[in-house]
Amino acid sequence: MRSTVLSVQTQHHYGELYAEFLKARKRVFIDAKHWDLPNVDGMEFDQYDTPQSRSVVVHEFGEVLAGIRLLPTTARCGCYSYMLRDAQRGLLEGIPPHVLYEKAPVADHIWEATRLFVSPDVEAERRIPVQALLLTEMARAAVAGGATHVIGIVPAVFKRWMARLGMGALPLGPKLVIDGDRTQAAVMHVAAVAGQPKRQTTLH
Repeated sequence: MRSTVLSVQTQHHYGELYAEFLKARKRVFIDAKHWDLPNVDGMEFDQYDTPQSRSVVVHEFGEVLAGIRLLPTTARCGCYSYMLRDAQRGLLEGIPPHVLYEKAPVADHIWEATRLFVSPDVEAERRIPVQALLLTEMARAAVAGGATHVIGIVPAVFKRWMARLGMGALPLGPKLVIDGDRTQAAVMHVAAVAGQPKRQTTLH
């Protein structure tokens, strides 16, 4: 099991991995969760999949096990910035504007994580190790981009969920039901996590 960080500039080095990542996202978010998202040729994507984003992919023998997308909170693409801020600005139908207690940050040291998933094909006994690898590599990728903190919408039970992985996070907004999931905006301090020893992974 290994992890790879993909960008528009580097994805050509890894064959079909980026396409398989987008296909895995479609299977999770559209086929299983029934979210109304853009898709083509079996791949899910949206306005935040830009050259400014990074995709962290956990994979094994060509199979995508888990993934997450990172985007700087300073990102811009047309009228869009990043998901939490755009929701607060009323640009996204599926996420209410009151998703955050305070004004959405725009800072070089804060990145946003979205589209976190673990494939339903991952066996129960492997899910926690896969989650731990994914979030540790997410932290490393964010820190490599200059971040100290990552924000995002996480499961409402995130404190217990993150504690199992040896990580901590603080709530940034109220508990909400979004697309059938109980969620809450939260912030994670990633600098300490990124300093942990690597566990049989490769980071590019």
